[in-house]
Amino acid sequence: MHAEPLKGLTLQHRMLSAMCGIVGYVGPGSSQEILIGGLRRLEYRGYDSAGIAVITDEGSVELRKRAGKLNVLTSDLDAHPMPDGHTGIGHTRWATHGGPTDENAHPHLADGGKLALIHNGIIENFAELREEALAAGFEFKSETDTEVAAALIGFEYAKTNSLELAFRNVVSRLEGAFTLLALHANEPGLVLGARLNSPLVIGLGEGENFLGSDVAAFVEYTHKAIAVGQEQIVAVRAESVEITDFDGNPAEAETFEVNWDASAAEKGGWSSFMAKEIDEDPIAVENTLRGRIVDGRVELAELAELDDTYFREIDRVVIIACGTASYAGMVGSYALEAWARFPVTVELAHEFRYRNPVLNERTLIISISQSGETMDTLMAVRYARERGAKTVSICNTQGATIPRESDAVLYTHAGPEVAVASTKAFLAQITALYLFGLHAGRIRETLDESYERELVAEFQTVPDKIRTVLESRPRIHELANWMADTRSVLFLGRHVGYPIALEGALKLKEIAYIHAEGFAAGELKHGPIALIDHGQPVFVVVPSPRHDDSLHPKVVSNIQEIRARGARVLAICEQGDAAVLPFADEVIAFPPTDHFFEPLLAVVPLQSFALELSAAKGLDVDQPRNLAKSVTVE
Repeated sequence: MHAEPLKGLTLQHRMLSAMCGIVGYVGPGSSQEILIGGLRRLEYRGYDSAGIAVITDEGSVELRKRAGKLNVLTSDLDAHPMPDGHTGIGHTRWATHGGPTDENAHPHLADGGKLALIHNGIIENFAELREEALAAGFEFKSETDTEVAAALIGFEYAKTNSLELAFRNVVSRLEGAFTLLALHANEPGLVLGARLNSPLVIGLGEGENFLGSDVAAFVEYTHKAIAVGQEQIVAVRAESVEITDFDGNPAEAETFEVNWDASAAEKGGWSSFMAKEIDEDPIAVENTLRGRIVDGRVELAELAELDDTYFREIDRVVIIACGTASYAGMVGSYALEAWARFPVTVELAHEFRYRNPVLNERTLIISISQSGETMDTLMAVRYARERGAKTVSICNTQGATIPRESDAVLYTHAGPEVAVASTKAFLAQITALYLFGLHAGRIRETLDESYERELVAEFQTVPDKIRTVLESRPRIHELANWMADTRSVLFLGRHVGYPIALEGALKLKEIAYIHAEGFAAGELKHGPIALIDHGQPVFVVVPSPRHDDSLHPKVVSNIQEIRARGARVLAICEQGDAAVLPFADEVIAFPPTDHFFEPLLAVVPLQSFALELSAAKGLDVDQPRNLAKSVTVE
């Protein structure tokens, strides 16, 4: 029994199982092979520990779990083979407090080692439930809330002799956010799953079935999937899938097709997933555009639920997102206001609902989430819908919770993004927002048709222009290696270049672990210029001099100001921008394009720089410390 009770832990402490990868399998194949393969594709969701449990052909539950990345577990299994079977569950864990230890790793056992359980999320009422388990004589081996659920299911199984009934009796008592998978030695060929505010997807095979926190868990074996709904339980057997609500009533579910294959989630010949995904930037834009341009104009059939009358009546748009997605929202807000003449604000999802925002039926909420499972964003969407607002989801993951709970969805079709630091999904999100703005501008008649057609034609050239920008990678590699000891980098931009400056800084924070800040260049004289000292690297996103406004000379003046104070200026600017050359130490150029499309070009060298600087420092590019791909807790 663990000596320290858990009831005094904070929410952060309870995030022990928060952003984890889960996989389940029932069928004729090798459980271990299928579980390990699924966990490998889910490792981006959690990499502090990993474990599997299988029901062997002899009828016992065999378990192996190890702290560290997945290869620690696989090496252990190679050195000390474990009996295999045809029913199993597996888990990769992302830990904050509580420590990534063998004991805290999943699965957790109960009922004398015959029951195994894995968990993604937080059980908020675990403290009182733990006291109940302690009083009943359960001896805890971990610090997790997950083991509490395992203990209670074990107690219920002893009473009912039915895993389904025991599972249902306990799940209905749990509060918070969770996905649970369970198996029992006495019932081989059965894996149970339950979902509350945490993702769970079923993979439908031929004579076999799968479970996963997302489709990457099983896409090697099947492209047919079902998204498990809120407060639902699923019983998965080799030949059947049964879905009910927490009360045991049958529940309906829709099958969908996964439109990418397992090879898309493999590195291939790239040094990292992030390197691969930056290379896929132009493909992500192409795929998001595909099928949405008809006769030179944008038409979004996915928004049919929001008819033309509604578009004309919208009096306010609020974009909600977190992290990189919020910067995509900021870029998109400029275009939506310019093209569709909406008043647009961009809100951090985790702040949105706590300030009692003014919402009504004429407010449109656009949520942005790569995974579609970001808990802060999901809760903000629910909050908005409860108050009468319409919601549109921009999402990269089919069958995810946020698009299912929104009035309409624009899928980005960027393909799987495995690296924790988002790259291609960012470009796809901006692309989707731009498509929305062009679609809305056409309906609202706020966009001149000839200008719209010019924009659409130019939009279609952007992927090839991104490919041109990618040719600058050798120079960026050199710069990053020279700057490997840099301790701070600043980023400046104006208009749509401002959120790109913020995103460039975020990338360095995420994967290179150095201080980095992005500023609106006009703010320099209002304080940040005090940071400029001799040798300070400053990236400046320079708008094109061809556009009919005064931003370009203002940004060139900013460059002169910081150069005069000793800054080392690295300019991201349009090819042929002669005004920048005398004042920049380094120039990385992008092809000419409309000023709204410049962010899709200018961000690419900043992504590459962060990648190369991280690699030059010998860091893990794909799995930076303390971060996970999908934040599925508040």
